[in-house]
This record gives sequence, structure tokens and C-alpha cells, in this order.
Amino acid sequence: MNFKKLPKEKRNTLILVIIITVAVLNGLGFGLIKFQFGKLSALRASRAKAQQKLQEMRDTVKGADKIEADLADQKKVLDGIEDDMASGDLNAWIINTLRTFKAGYKVDMPQYSPVSAVSDVPLIPYFPYKQATITVAGTAHFHDFGKFLSDFENQHPHIRILNLTLDSSGTASSEDQEKLNFKMEVSTLVKPNAS
Repeated sequence: MNFKKLPKEKRNTLILVIIITVAVLNGLGFGLIKFQFGKLSALRASRAKAQQKLQEMRDTVKGADKIEADLADQKKVLDGIEDDMASGDLNAWIINTLRTFKAGYKVDMPQYSPVSAVSDVPLIPYFPYKQATITVAGTAHFHDFGKFLSDFENQHPHIRILNLTLDSSGTASSEDQEKLNFKMEVSTLVKPNAS
């Protein structure tokens, strides 16, 4: 077909048909086909995400035995810590714990208040343990008291020292001048179902 031999009207009509056809094909390409490619890309991303999640689930299932073993180990550790928590006569338990521990230190603790009523732990809401508090007063050299306090809190992770007050003893002898008067609250967690 010779384009130059066509009459002007047919040639213009043919050019118009070609332009409209190209425009419609571009419209289909950009409108429908590109939209479908976008959907396919989103489906590929969704599928990859689902496969990754499936792999994580498979890994978790494979590690279930390890998780159960870790849980059993942690339960034993928790049971060991709970065995060391206050139970029975709380007043006697706290005083005996303090007296037994202070035996290796030059700390004098002659004053103990009665144990407060067992209450919720105010620091952590919905905490599964209760606490009991006792006020203790005494004297010690600064270094000895610091060592006692540090060792006591490190050995008893379920007991906290609160509201510690230190004052100089103010007595006349040179040895007693270096001593401090202290007053502190000893707060301990109470073993569940023991109070």
C-alpha cells in the first residue's frame, strides 16, 4: 500500500485511526497492564513475607524442645530463689537472716521493729509476689557497713534495702567517732502461699 497515492481524506482518516489505536494501546498498557503488574508485584511481596513468616514458624517449632528445656531450667532457678524467700514466721525469718549474715561483719544491729503486714509490691503492678518490711537500726564503721550492705544485697536478690539513713555517732571516744548510726528498712519478697 502506497501511502502517497491515497486521497487526502483517507490518508488523514488512516493517520487518525493509527493515532487513536496507539493512544488506546498506550491507555491499555499504562492503565490495565501496568495496574496488573503492580498487583503482581504486591502479591510477590506478600508471598515473600508469608514465606518468611512460615520459615520463622518452622524454626520456632524446631526449637520447641530447646524452649521447653530452657523453661524447665528457669523454673528450677525460680524454685531455688523461692526456696530462699521469706516464709512462715516472717519476723523471725528476717531477723534470723540478718543476724546470720552479719556474723562475718563488724556491724551491730540491736534494734528491730515488728514486721509490717504483708502487702503488694508497689514498684511493679500485678507482681505475683507480696512483700514484708522491717525497720532495723544499729551502728558500724562506714567501710564495714558498706561491705555488709553490698554483700547482703548481692547474696539476697529478693531483699531490698530502702530508706537508708546514716548519721555520725558523735560519741567522745576516738574509735566510736568513726562509727555511724544507721537506720534502714529491709523489704523482702514473701514466698507465695507462705504468709
